[in-house]
Amino acid sequence: MSAILDAVAEQRLPAGAKLGEQALSDLFQCNRANVRRALATLAAQNVVELRPNRGAFVVTPSPQEARDVFQARRAIERTIARQAASNAKPDDIAYLRENILAESEAHRRADKPTELRLTRQFHMYLAQIAGNHVLERFLSELTMRSTLILGIYSLSEHSCASEAEHMRIVDALEAGDTGLLLELTDSHLRHLEAHLNFDIPQTAALSLQDQLFRHPIEA
Repeated sequence: MSAILDAVAEQRLPAGAKLGEQALSDLFQCNRANVRRALATLAAQNVVELRPNRGAFVVTPSPQEARDVFQARRAIERTIARQAASNAKPDDIAYLRENILAESEAHRRADKPTELRLTRQFHMYLAQIAGNHVLERFLSELTMRSTLILGIYSLSEHSCASEAEHMRIVDALEAGDTGLLLELTDSHLRHLEAHLNFDIPQTAALSLQDQLFRHPIEA
């Protein structure tokens, strides 16, 4: 299950990809009953869609679902940011800055899977600082679905703009400027949503094995 989640989070496993029980059983050398249980768990997390008589597929968010996801993220991440502003320690600030530097380096190497993982990790670490485990679980699902949405509808490749926005968020967090922190968090998410194009869905055509286990491109 973790391999599937990692592949989705790094856009190696795209929306709409078929997850055949026998193929997964062969890849992971386990019986199909275990595969079915794992797929049911992923379906409960809204990562996989189970279609009667057709099997399991990575979910394909509709344009309306995409808008709903980003609306939910703005509401949740504003609350997370407000709570993080009260809880952030110097070690937290240092960790977030290191994460951004690693994100920038992955972008320089054209290592998209690592860059996507670090981008998601940035938002999830802010949720950890906030200390609300319920919101953290909600955000985990929403950021996973956001990755799928960006993989389908994004107008362009991820750019260094995201790292610059992350850095400004950390600057506001360190300064204790809650008002600016909330404004930057909201504008960052709106910026991501503004770069979606719902008219031209994108697809990928890798084998299931390549999607799950393909290594990042080395510079």
